[in-house]
Amino acid sequence: MEELVGEWTEDELGRHETPNWWNNAKFGIFIHWGVYSVPAWAPPNVYAEWYDWTMHNPPDESNPTWEHHLQTYGPNVVYDDFIANFTASKFDPSAWLDLFENAGAKYFVFVTKHHDGFALFDTLNTTHRSSVYLGPKRDFLKELMDTAKKEKPDMKRGTYYSLPEWFNPSYAPYGFSQWPGGLARNAFNSTVFEPYTGYLPIEDYVNDLQYEHMKRIVEVYDSDIMWCDIGGPNNTLRFAAEFYNHAQEQGREVTINNRCGAVPDFDTPEYATFGSIQPRAWESSEGMDPFSYGLNSATQPGQYMNGSTIVRTVVDVVSKGGNFLLDVGPNAEGEIIDAMKDNLLDAGEWLAYNGKCIYNTSYWYPTPQDPSNPNLYFLTTPTTFCIISFSAPVNGKVAVGKRIPIMDGDEVVLLQHEGEKSIVWQGVEDGGVVFNVGVEDDGRYAWGFEVRYA
Repeated sequence: MEELVGEWTEDELGRHETPNWWNNAKFGIFIHWGVYSVPAWAPPNVYAEWYDWTMHNPPDESNPTWEHHLQTYGPNVVYDDFIANFTASKFDPSAWLDLFENAGAKYFVFVTKHHDGFALFDTLNTTHRSSVYLGPKRDFLKELMDTAKKEKPDMKRGTYYSLPEWFNPSYAPYGFSQWPGGLARNAFNSTVFEPYTGYLPIEDYVNDLQYEHMKRIVEVYDSDIMWCDIGGPNNTLRFAAEFYNHAQEQGREVTINNRCGAVPDFDTPEYATFGSIQPRAWESSEGMDPFSYGLNSATQPGQYMNGSTIVRTVVDVVSKGGNFLLDVGPNAEGEIIDAMKDNLLDAGEWLAYNGKCIYNTSYWYPTPQDPSNPNLYFLTTPTTFCIISFSAPVNGKVAVGKRIPIMDGDEVVLLQHEGEKSIVWQGVEDGGVVFNVGVEDDGRYAWGFEVRYA
């Protein structure tokens, strides 16, 4: 047996794993909010939070975002002009956290800085391209983290951080692909460079800005999750060792995703899930929007992920050993729109009474689903076995074709909004099981059965 790590060094980082709390949490909320929440627009299949990039690429009438910007704001408005309209005048961290809790989420991940380089925390003198020095002049990361510590101490607090920036002049020596660094040329007059408001000259982007930001986020704001994006040049080995040691001194367990450039604890498929159980820890992220993390005003209320789809996705991901990180995109005033709130609360209502078969569970290694009925999912704990059916009972019965771990003397209960209901069950010749539910039961989105071992 390996000894516990007393002090993390770069050589030890490969031994780090996701904490038990992360493994058990299953469902979290992602929050994309920033200057891009002002224009809040994208054509189909384009991320709205990429507005600054897509407006410039290509800078002509073939580009729907370029054309939208020209028709809506005119050629003299540049992206940084939106900073003044990022007011956050209705930002209420308590209301956000209440919503997340009632939705059934056990953690959140807040975007502290996206690819546009505008930070929502105090960046000190690395840059003044921040909500503390521009626009609302507020430290939103501090407000959210402090409120969470006080009001939701059991909810874990994560932070997203984009390693590169599209148009930061100091990133030009490291630039690659869609993150070239260097000032953007005006999308409507290529002879003029656009400003990078709040920029302060530094010697080295990776060491003087990126590393300092990441360290500050975890040591001053006490993040539990460092959720990086994009990768690229980094100082993650040094950062990770310091992050783990800082948390260990506080008695906390923390984690890093696979986009920090090194030593990942978990993988992060985006708008995608895996079709089978995975050997590594993983977390699928997706917006409630059909294809955007940031708010997109072009999306109609009926297009957002509804309660039924949220529940189905949570169950599917968890049955394959993953977590589900579902994104909301508040508007420029800091409000989460009703279409998102209502659907989150619908899902949360189901999770409230079926949580025993979601949180603190593990995948069942033989199969996540019944081969004879893919609408039946399996999850397990040391003392229980769960079957979640997205097929309504037929004549008051739910049939499981797969042989499952149930024996005479085990108790089966149906998890309901009104309370648990004992279920009569019987084995069948082919090794399956039939649960006698009763025709009067309404499972809403799905029927959760918990087998309690005798």
